Amino acid sequence: MAKRKRLGPVDPALLSRAPETKSMPPIAQVAGEASAGAALQSLADQVQEARATGRLVIEVPLDQIRADHYTRDRAALDGEGFEALKASLRASGQRMAIDLVETPDGPCPYGLLSGWRRLAALRALHEETSEPRFGVVRALIRRPADGPEAYLAMVEENEIRLDLSHYERARIALLAAREGVFDSFEAAVDLLFANGSRAKRSKIRSFGALVPALDGHMAHPQMIGERLGLRLAGALESGAVSAAGLAGALKGAEGSVAELAALEGALSAALPPKAPAPAPTALRPGVALSTRLRRHEAVFTLKGKAVTPELARQIEVLIAQVARK
Repeated sequence: MAKRKRLGPVDPALLSRAPETKSMPPIAQVAGEASAGAALQSLADQVQEARATGRLVIEVPLDQIRADHYTRDRAALDGEGFEALKASLRASGQRMAIDLVETPDGPCPYGLLSGWRRLAALRALHEETSEPRFGVVRALIRRPADGPEAYLAMVEENEIRLDLSHYERARIALLAAREGVFDSFEAAVDLLFANGSRAKRSKIRSFGALVPALDGHMAHPQMIGERLGLRLAGALESGAVSAAGLAGALKGAEGSVAELAALEGALSAALPPKAPAPAPTALRPGVALSTRLRRHEAVFTLKGKAVTPELARQIEVLIAQVARK
């Protein structure tokens, strides 16, 4: 009978030794690294796409932006509104990004598309305070397809956020046409303000006569109201006033109130006073007369039982006699 082998005591070193583990196969390690690399590349592609499509806000130093890359539609900064904007930026920082375009061939890496007032306010604050937070601007990088699209984006942004005056609308359309972005001033108005009514575009075209006459001579042309602007445009068209006459009237006028008063004075001096309305005369019984005046047109309407063909002929003869005088 074979002897049983007696087991000896367990070696303590064996109990403290960690169990052996098999190393990761090389193929699994390569697959993990490839997956991580693909995830990083996907994230980088998404960031690049967001930047390229204008959905990624970045911070850009002020000295890398050319504010006059496009002709601006704002004729001037509103003093009170500009100070309010500066106060808001000082208290709360920049909440709304501006729009930039890349200019690889220009003197600065970026050109301003829209957000001129915010950029100007930040530059003013940085100059006043030297605080680093005012030395950069939050921006979206846009890629307009061509010149007309860029101008349209700028106009739409200002129309939504701060309504443009008719003078500013006419000014940007006229300057864009002069730069060759549009074939004509009329074409610029039609495209830039296509969402406006026909009457609105007609008024903008009328204000187009004021821009060459007043640009450079008036500090606050955006304050010209619709009624005054249309009267000035009509007077320029008819020759009742001249661009030189308006420029002369504006000399020495300081502030928007004084400038508007100077323009009103120039119109009053150039246009003859309106003749007093003739005293009403009694009409024969059964006849009612109404008059409607339009530009270059007067419409007289006779109504009543006493209106006959003979009466109409007599009035026609009288009107012809007056018109020949």
